[in-house]
Amino acid sequence: MNHSEELNNISNEENLSQFGEEQTESKEEFHLEEHKVVDLYQGVRGLAVKILNRVEKTDAYLEKLLDHEMRNSELSGQDKALLYEIVHGVTRWMGRLDWILTGFYKGQFSKAIPNLRNGLRVALYQILFLDKIPDHAAVNEAVEFVKKLQGQKPADLTNAILRNIIRSKNAIRYPDPEEDLIGYLAAYYSHPSWMVKRYVERFGREETEKLLLANNEKPYLTLRVNAIKTNPEEFGKLLDSVHLKYRRGKYNPEFFQLQNLTNITAWEYFAKGYFNIQDESTGLACKLLDVKPGMRVLDMCAAPGGKTAFLAALMQDKGEIVAIDKFEARLKLLRRNNERLGLTCVRTVESDALEYEDEPFDRVLADVPCSGTGTLSKKPDIKWKKDIFDIRKMTETQLKLLKKAASLVKVGGAVVYSTCSIEQEENIDVVKKFLEENPDFELESAKGKFSDDVVDEHGCIQTFPHRHQMDGAFSAKLVRKR
Repeated sequence: MNHSEELNNISNEENLSQFGEEQTESKEEFHLEEHKVVDLYQGVRGLAVKILNRVEKTDAYLEKLLDHEMRNSELSGQDKALLYEIVHGVTRWMGRLDWILTGFYKGQFSKAIPNLRNGLRVALYQILFLDKIPDHAAVNEAVEFVKKLQGQKPADLTNAILRNIIRSKNAIRYPDPEEDLIGYLAAYYSHPSWMVKRYVERFGREETEKLLLANNEKPYLTLRVNAIKTNPEEFGKLLDSVHLKYRRGKYNPEFFQLQNLTNITAWEYFAKGYFNIQDESTGLACKLLDVKPGMRVLDMCAAPGGKTAFLAALMQDKGEIVAIDKFEARLKLLRRNNERLGLTCVRTVESDALEYEDEPFDRVLADVPCSGTGTLSKKPDIKWKKDIFDIRKMTETQLKLLKKAASLVKVGGAVVYSTCSIEQEENIDVVKKFLEENPDFELESAKGKFSDDVVDEHGCIQTFPHRHQMDGAFSAKLVRKR
């Protein structure tokens, strides 16, 4: 469906529409290499385009690129918040933005050069989703940006496309759900078609829409009270004293979900180690492991260390936790966080988890690398970077890690296998395959120990963003019988 009207005040339309195509990158007047114009990516919108370009061009994840720009820019706090909003918002709603832009763009929008493509996305996100920025201001900024980097004619094209969209804003059409349900849900709710198709088959249309909507919501900021320093009652009073509204954890009383995003790390009680920033879903796997003071515990894939720290608090900092990670830089962050929290029972080891050898442990947490599809509200770029083949490839590594965890637990001990995924292949399917090959282990049901609404039909814990107002996560407890 092409929504485009006549591009006003622009002559030679057919030729002009090609100025945005990637093949024009060789034309010096319309394209400059990024290293030559890095100083041109100025201000919030310029930095937003720069980050979005790099997310598309490289394997780098949005959060790392954004963090780098935040630390190395001289933006005010207000501008940093706007940069975060725009970059996350464009990535979250890219499917819908691209559907609209494709309809108004003459030629193939997907082949437009990155500066033009992401300049249009940034402007359209502001037009559709940010009430405080007038439409004309969003258009003018986009036009000036494209003009600076690509030249006058692409800037004129940008101006015409955005003004046509504004005029037609209330008449934009999406695929007809009666004829193409997957196409409609993918475009309107901004998710890749392969993912939407899976969820419709698994959950049906109504619940899939709720899930997609929850994935697109701005993330909650959740804090976990550090029991080594304080308790939930005292911490609630501290939040009240600075007028921060919160909701207590529904499943774990140690968690507080703030009702608005805030620069919480600037609060003095963060530096004092009273709390960690941590989603409530992570607490369920830690509770399922059922650690006790004095135990010897292995955290196989520990960094960044949120679960490690909660396990240490549950053990009252008594006993030993061995925290493994492949990279010393990540372990350094974990140690720094533990120092802030006042934890002393954690020992870090730089090692590939699959090669690690040690005496058997009382408990092992195998919180394995996964697709992360339970965390899309926090990490919206995942849905555009992963596909079904990535999930299938990951299950091989996940099974190997679970088998390794099983080899490091003593008889009578337990392994908890956990992910931040909602995909069955990474969750119950891995557990079933492991149990088929390892008769010395059995699945211990979480039923009766946790709220029924987080326990699935297999006795494992499974949360979903739209049902539980937290990240989607899975965990299964496997006990070694002999």
